[in-house]
Amino acid sequence: MTRRLRFLQLDVFASRLFDGNPLAVVFDAAGLDTDTMQRIARWTNLSETTFLLPPTQPAADYRVRIFTTRQELPFAGHPSVGSAYAAIDHGLVASGKTSLVQECAAGLLPVQVAGTGRSRIIHVQAPPARIAPCAADLRDELATALHAPLDPAAIRLVDNGPRWIVCDLREAPLVRGLRPDFTALAGACEQTSAIGACVFGRERDGTAAMAVRAFCPSENIAEDPVTGSANAAIAAYLQATGGLSAYGQRYRVSQGREVGRDGFVEVSVDPAGPAIMIGGACAIGVRGELLLEHIR
Repeated sequence: MTRRLRFLQLDVFASRLFDGNPLAVVFDAAGLDTDTMQRIARWTNLSETTFLLPPTQPAADYRVRIFTTRQELPFAGHPSVGSAYAAIDHGLVASGKTSLVQECAAGLLPVQVAGTGRSRIIHVQAPPARIAPCAADLRDELATALHAPLDPAAIRLVDNGPRWIVCDLREAPLVRGLRPDFTALAGACEQTSAIGACVFGRERDGTAAMAVRAFCPSENIAEDPVTGSANAAIAAYLQATGGLSAYGQRYRVSQGREVGRDGFVEVSVDPAGPAIMIGGACAIGVRGELLLEHIR
């Protein structure tokens, strides 16, 4: 017997197709086991695939499980933004509701919705971040892998569900000009159990305040197009190190141009506390059904 599941593919952090980070969303996923979800995520071969399920907690509007091609994640940014957009589009939440709660392995996360239809913008609150310094040998390894001079004081390990190596390169031209050694970078990520390394610098072209790149070679993703959790990790890093004043409590990030995309992430940091919201637009590219007749 064939099981038919509603399926959506959309670009996240972009208002038009082909500019953002692709996400596959599988609806009606109750009854799928973890192994089947992982196999589907390997099959879509995107950086992440999400599965929408009924919530298990009364405060939540929906539940999401997030998979890379290799593992399940407790939280990820573009899958959370895209899943909220998809849940609204498919009527899983009440029409016109502007405050939602996403249930995921990282807990219950607030979601804010602005606008409707194609102009809808989704903001998701990232889980609280844990920040740690990097060892000296890791800093040396990163400098070699990135082919860039690194200020030892400008590198941290930031864990907000996934763990990121965060590097402040100060200026966007250095960020955009990087040509990393991905084998060496994968080694640094595996050494620290990080999903990847993200770098950022001040953008001065008027389109955004910050340029970001995120490299995840140990996840078989040389460079991720537009990355929500990395941008939330960068904001947490800035908040912890006193660097937020250079960007403000709200700022816009440009990411993806180096891989043929043009994504934008809206970041906001609550001045009264640690809450960090990341958000953006979405564009749907595929609507259809996933046929599971061949799953055994």
